[in-house]
Amino acid sequence: MCDYSLHHVKARPAKVGDKLTARDFGLGTRGFAASEDANVAVCVLPGTELCFAVEVTFASWHERVIKYRTAIFRQINLDKRWTHHDALEFPDGEIMLLTYLMEGQQATVLQLPATAVGSKLPQPLTYVLLPS
Repeated sequence: MCDYSLHHVKARPAKVGDKLTARDFGLGTRGFAASEDANVAVCVLPGTELCFAVEVTFASWHERVIKYRTAIFRQINLDKRWTHHDALEFPDGEIMLLTYLMEGQQATVLQLPATAVGSKLPQPLTYVLLPS
């Protein structure tokens, strides 16, 4: 998914093998940009596994390095409409908001989440691409 503040940005869904770059889209949040076009947000489904090129660095009040290079994309605080939802969960269970990810970090989509037939889990959204 893409955080609420990225809904007005040209976007596309993530695919396995995508090379993503953390980017500030100038709308109050950071997200992942497509390698082929830095102005296109790549919307990642909850449960997607990512591998970062280097240890992950976040900055909110101070810079912090997470000693892992893999994470699972999650959505949190869904009951709070006007807050950031996109987050990364690391192997030790720590969860960090994606909006605090330092700009320029690169990640590769390793695996998309599986949804069983008949599952009550939300299905992937259909994305409408805005004209450039």
